[in-house]
Amino acid sequence: MNTVLSGITAYVAGLTPTELVWLGIGFLGQSLFFSRWIIQWIASERKADSHMPLAFWYMSLIGGLIVLSYAVYRRDPVFIAGQGIGTFVYLRNLMLIHARQTRPRA
Repeated sequence: MNTVLSGITAYVAGLTPTELVWLGIGFLGQSLFFSRWIIQWIASERKADSHMPLAFWYMSLIGGLIVLSYAVYRRDPVFIAGQGIGTFVYLRNLMLIHARQTRPRA
């Protein structure tokens, strides 16, 4: 465990200020992206049924875009592909939700 912490400390100490900012951006995006599941879990527990609240899709989109920007900065094709494709899914779900909400009711 001590070796792992020493390795992490050495890694962070070797980063430039710009890289430290991008590391923070990456962790911010990942935290937001992860916390969407907590929102979904709480909403589902309250309804006693599986439920995806609107906030889940917005957090997915915003967190995904932040992680995507970090991936582009890092030039990581795996994360760029994953987050890039995910962005279209989140946008499409938001479009469907908003279209349903603006449709006249029969």
